[in-house]
Amino acid sequence: MNALFWLVDTVLWLYTVALILGAGLSWLIAFGIINTRNQFIQIIVDFLDRITEPVLAPIRRLLPNLGGVDISPLIVILLLIFARRLLFDLFY
Repeated sequence: MNALFWLVDTVLWLYTVALILGAGLSWLIAFGIINTRNQFIQIIVDFLDRITEPVLAPIRRLLPNLGGVDISPLIVILLLIFARRLLFDLFY
């Protein structure tokens, strides 16, 4: 059971890191710091979008328009932290 707990906890942590990286990269692209014409950067951005967008899109539909500020990654990260703590409380 410890191995399963470790696996789920690690996947949740890695998804949290992917959300943070995706949000950070979107800021860097928006401010023109990172050039998206670079193929390596485009591959990374595409990968992060593909794994995070299925979770972020439904939350974006529920949130009101905040004038260009996207807080959906923050909400998902908080939910993932809650899930990790809940799993920790259940198994330890």
